Amino acid sequence: MARIALVTGGMGGIGTAICQKLADAGHIVVTTYSRPGKEVQWLADQKEKGYSFHAYQCDVADYDACQALASRIVAEVGHVDVLVNNAGITKDTTFRKMGKVDWDVVMRTDLDSVFNVTKPFIDTMTDRNFGRVINISSINGQKGQFGQTNYSAAKAGMHGFTKALAQEVAKKGVTVNTISPGYIATEMVMAVKEEIRHAIISGIPVNRLGTPEEVAQLVVFLAGDHAGFITGSNIAINGGQHMF
Repeated sequence: MARIALVTGGMGGIGTAICQKLADAGHIVVTTYSRPGKEVQWLADQKEKGYSFHAYQCDVADYDACQALASRIVAEVGHVDVLVNNAGITKDTTFRKMGKVDWDVVMRTDLDSVFNVTKPFIDTMTDRNFGRVINISSINGQKGQFGQTNYSAAKAGMHGFTKALAQEVAKKGVTVNTISPGYIATEMVMAVKEEIRHAIISGIPVNRLGTPEEVAQLVVFLAGDHAGFITGSNIAINGGQHMF
């Protein structure tokens, strides 16, 4: 029986690759989007490539909206077996210039969302004795980053969430892990000025950017049966840029 995977924020560069690779592995894939209309072209593009995804509008920073999302998915698609908390935003500025709005919106979207989306699915996972929760964090949640106190704090918070929840649900066949990508060749990164991009690459020991597909393949592995002994982990995928 095909398992159902929910990927929040699945229409970005990394998110799209995760959706595609999970589908390639035989999963039924559901994703979320925040802005009405965004899904139309994305779904059409994916259909041209042979992918048929379920897409639901949801503000993952809104607890009640996530409860409603869960009810719709269960009613229309089925019980979620694999949850990938991938949704996130940045509002970069130095702490001195950072306003409360900049702090709040990043914390709500990047960290509160992990609670909001995981909460309505975790009990069913434990009841069914199988589940995979995979949280997409960042290298900057491990080492920090100038101008990203909000983002770094939110992404670091994912690690604590992962370790605590992993201990609570391990006996029920549910694993909880974090993936922390470094610099990945998404459209956003590739749009950076070439000299800046080269400077970034020079600080990566493997001497290149990562690919969305590499992150996605790691997600697929963690989602599978062979990863059942991995839980509470934070797996870095950064080309050696930060080792700990």
